[in-house]
Amino acid sequence: MSEERPARPSDIARAALEAARAASAARPAPTRRRVAGPRRSWTGAGPGADDPQPLGRLVESLVTEQDWSERTRVGSVFGRWSAIVGADIAEHCRPETLTEGELLVVAESTAWATQLRLLAPSILGKLRAQVGGDVVTRLRVVGPTAPSWKKGPRSVRGRGPRDTYG
Repeated sequence: MSEERPARPSDIARAALEAARAASAARPAPTRRRVAGPRRSWTGAGPGADDPQPLGRLVESLVTEQDWSERTRVGSVFGRWSAIVGADIAEHCRPETLTEGELLVVAESTAWATQLRLLAPSILGKLRAQVGGDVVTRLRVVGPTAPSWKKGPRSVRGRGPRDTYG
């Protein structure tokens, strides 16, 4: 019988190292994990398209993409009325409708309606400068209307509400 030599510590270490190398070689190569979402490209010192943006810039790009520019200009006539015509004028009138370039403005009295008709060229100039020239082309000013006695879709011509009293 052959005598076995006692294992030395260096032999044990070599055997463990060889076993670890064999196990590592048998394992598949690790793959790089990819984070979900678009691949980020570095833009340098300036902000990129996927960096946080100011809200105004995002709204402008959305309006341009969706082609809402005409609607926003029409809305700005009504929303910024007092800033466009001035607080004094806006206190006595309000824009009612905007159809086919004609802005209907309702004044609080007939005197203000007359004054606004005289100021119509300067108001149109302010609207062209602030909103754009093709949004409002004509200005129609009306005074307050009297209350209507008509109730419902049909009415009878005659003397009005006095007819029922004799």
